Amino acid sequence: MKEILLLKDGEIVLKGLNRRQFEDVLKKNVRIALHSLGRFEITSAQSTITVRPLSDGIDLDEACERVARVFGIVSFSRAALCDEKTMDSVLKTAPVYLEKQLRAAKTFKVEAKRSDKKFPLKSPEICRELGGELLSKFPHLKVDVHDPEVTVYVEIRDFGAYIHSNPLKGAGGIPVGTGGKAVILISGGIDSPVAAYMMAKRGLKLTAVHFASPPYTSRRAEEKVVRLLQKVSRYAGPITMYTVPFTEIQEKLRDDCPEELFTIIMRRLMMEISQRIARDKDCSALITGESLGQVASQTIGALNCTDDAADMVVFRPLIGMDKQEIIDISYKIDTYETSIEPYEDCCTVFTPKHPRTKPVLKFVKQAQERAGFEPLIEEALNNLKMTPIYPEE
Repeated sequence: MKEILLLKDGEIVLKGLNRRQFEDVLKKNVRIALHSLGRFEITSAQSTITVRPLSDGIDLDEACERVARVFGIVSFSRAALCDEKTMDSVLKTAPVYLEKQLRAAKTFKVEAKRSDKKFPLKSPEICRELGGELLSKFPHLKVDVHDPEVTVYVEIRDFGAYIHSNPLKGAGGIPVGTGGKAVILISGGIDSPVAAYMMAKRGLKLTAVHFASPPYTSRRAEEKVVRLLQKVSRYAGPITMYTVPFTEIQEKLRDDCPEELFTIIMRRLMMEISQRIARDKDCSALITGESLGQVASQTIGALNCTDDAADMVVFRPLIGMDKQEIIDISYKIDTYETSIEPYEDCCTVFTPKHPRTKPVLKFVKQAQERAGFEPLIEEALNNLKMTPIYPEE
């Protein structure tokens, strides 16, 4: 019995004349997610993408796990392809393919979708015949059209007849790459990987920028960020990470700037450097993991000072979330345990004892300009380290 995957489009169906472009990107992303498992034929029709294995021995369980993380899919099903597009083949295939689910259930119903209008039976007739056949094979079952334990789906399409049961939830969102490109400022904490995930869900292709300050930060701290991005890339696809050598900039910040302004000036420098990288890599926005009021650098006044350093849009998807909401998402995408490993990032280097929570932009800019960071910024940009990131599987 041949098995396929049926993937249901999400928001793509609302894209009107652009829908085909969104579907093409989604198919490409599915192909990338599955490429290491073997060969697949991936086609789209009638708001459904069909994934047909072409290689022997493909692990469909693993394929389902990967498909579940592809943004743009609202739900998906593992389905049996009937030998023939006939009612006899449907009646033969369904009891065998769904035997395990039906024996474990007490109630069921049948739903049919007849896209091929040349099929001799209409949808209600398909439901009636298959329902009767299943009741004869599994006499313990009862029909419940309102709240069944198992819903048996029959899809009669142009290229075949398919049988499947309760669909699985997809990742939702829109396909990565359809929303443009953006730079995520990534640290080793809980917040920024969640922010990266959330903006990838809105179709952004990600480039990552990480700031390293050896010897104040360790090699393991950077390796931790790589592992976090590998987890994010299971949803966001391949990511390129640029590591910025930040030690000399932070030492100058310590030596030449008022202590209470260390954090806000550091954030401004990070935004400025990240924006230059973004422009060089054809990205149109920055992404941060900031949440309003979470720390001193995330007050309204501090964020105003930070935003002044960049003139491209800054996305902050976590801005209105509390810490537990962010942690819940980090558990969902499997980044939490890595994020809490005890390797410090450069944001904790030279932390002031009493950071200013209501900084005045004029004085912040004056302190930054007096220190004269531009030569060090240029040097840092000339010594970026590039690391390609792929899903950990």
